[in-house]
Amino acid sequence: MADEASVLKALESVAGPDGKSIVAAGLVSGVNVSGAKAFVSLTGDPARAKELEVLRVAVEGAVKTVPGIEAAIVTLTAERAPQAAPAAPPPGQAQQRRPIAALEKVKYIVAVSSGKGGVGKSTTAANLALGLAAHGWRVGLLDADIYGPSAPRLFGLTGKPEVVGNKMIPLEAYGIKIMSIGFLVEEDVPMVWRGPMVAQALGQMLGEVAWGELDALVVDMPPGTGDAQLTMAQQVPLAGAVVVSTPQDLALIDARRGVAMFQKVSTPILGVVENMSYFLCPHCGGRTDIFSHGGARQDAEALGVPFLGEVPLDLAIRQTSDAGTPVVASAPDGPHAAIYKDLAAKVKNLLETQSRRAPPKIVIG
Repeated sequence: MADEASVLKALESVAGPDGKSIVAAGLVSGVNVSGAKAFVSLTGDPARAKELEVLRVAVEGAVKTVPGIEAAIVTLTAERAPQAAPAAPPPGQAQQRRPIAALEKVKYIVAVSSGKGGVGKSTTAANLALGLAAHGWRVGLLDADIYGPSAPRLFGLTGKPEVVGNKMIPLEAYGIKIMSIGFLVEEDVPMVWRGPMVAQALGQMLGEVAWGELDALVVDMPPGTGDAQLTMAQQVPLAGAVVVSTPQDLALIDARRGVAMFQKVSTPILGVVENMSYFLCPHCGGRTDIFSHGGARQDAEALGVPFLGEVPLDLAIRQTSDAGTPVVASAPDGPHAAIYKDLAAKVKNLLETQSRRAPPKIVIG
């Protein structure tokens, strides 16, 4: 099998911008091999960005010549000097974004986000995707949480994507096309990557995957409001964002930050979901508001964004998620599936209504 040493050996034949081997010049800042997939990070001068992009393509070609390597993800991690962040466009004006060829046949891209981890964002994203599919849409799901990918476990998927040409073929479950970094690395392998490496990997998982024709691509975002979120919001033509929170004050503070971040980059807020909204005892039927109740609805009203609904804290939702059989797929006629399908119907309606409006004018300064 291929290993890091054989990849480095192949990279010795690749010349950098100054004509020297990129290995000798110290441009290779990291190599990792997982099965038939190789990850290579390059570091260089950001002033030579065009040359580095040509170099990235050359490195991909060299890595693929290594016996046992079927595909490569090469990231550019050039260090940039501190600089002022670009001003966000005025409200109502779109952020200029480069088109991504692999996404040209995707009608809507929806980010599912949360201000912090542990609020059930990934479970919500998975069941939202299945809910949209239940309403007749062709749906894909991108697990963009590089540090904590959940899609393989949520959908009961194992194995690695097939590579055809220069595109990875997404895995499928319950009619959903799915891509995750979790398909490319072992479950217990930590992704010790810097922000630029994460951003580059996300770009490649979007642009180098054969998504095909989709009505919606649901993106399970990493928690928080860091580099990965800004990269997605600024470079990907997001149709809107769904923000997930629990009703407790600590989670709501972070959820408000998430809403504010998307608003700053002019991404429409499709709505807020209150997850773990209440608990119904399976024995007596009594209700307990473990994490308080109604906070997300109140915040949505105060922020002037839609409130999409309440999802209970329920054993069945947890068990089906852990088993790789999300509740919308395993119990499509049950009460919990009905909640997610209603959420999906609201998102679908908002997307379709939004697309019928006159497009905003794009001002390029």
